[in-house]
Amino acid sequence: MQIDDGDGVVRITFDRPEVMNAFSTDTAEAFADAITDVSLDEHHAVVLTGEGAAFSAGGDIQAMAERRETPQDAFDRITETFGRVVEEMLECPVPIVAQINGDAVGAGLAIAALSDFAYAAEDATFSCAFVRVGLIPDTGGTFLLPKLVGLRTAKDLAFTGRFFDAEEAANLDLINEAVPADDLEERVGETVDRLGRRPTETIALTKRAMHENLGRHWGEALDYENLLQVQAYTSDAHEEGVAAFLEGRQPEFE
Repeated sequence: MQIDDGDGVVRITFDRPEVMNAFSTDTAEAFADAITDVSLDEHHAVVLTGEGAAFSAGGDIQAMAERRETPQDAFDRITETFGRVVEEMLECPVPIVAQINGDAVGAGLAIAALSDFAYAAEDATFSCAFVRVGLIPDTGGTFLLPKLVGLRTAKDLAFTGRFFDAEEAANLDLINEAVPADDLEERVGETVDRLGRRPTETIALTKRAMHENLGRHWGEALDYENLLQVQAYTSDAHEEGVAAFLEGRQPEFE
């Protein structure tokens, strides 16, 4: 896994192209660690992409075939690897932008769904392929996918494991946009630059509220929203935003 950190952006590249960037246990742990290291004080975005022709083919099938473990061992392994990936991505204080350069399958699709923004090359292919190897969707797939694409469509994707293209992924709201492959990096860069001009601490509070409220009753969700809004009201970003508006200038957020 390649990790490049500069200009407020952490760029993570899945780099096992010989297996279409499939996730081994070590890869999943390294990915979770990399997201953990993202700092609200130093970063305003994370970009995820893949080396070679694929974004990620999901779990390493060869490793699955060779694995011998008890149910408890399996539970512990999944919790400490893909379970941690979900937690770290949902709790990451800055936006995560998926630059889907190629196929996103299984856990690769789930990681795209977990990202705050996702842009895919027009020739990328998607599949919630877990059922093809006798598994249920993991990496958050069973709870987040229905919220993104709707319950009936999520069942279609998960029960059949069918492959579909980037245009359909965009129509299903699984990704933000399908773009020509040659324009993908530029399109992601535009979003990252726009995020860099916004108050990172405010975005962090908004992301936190949305993710924490995914499963809450509306009354509890409203209370939590109000609690975080109080934090926003007392922030430097709010003070600067109001001052800039009254002075007729562009805000200068840190």
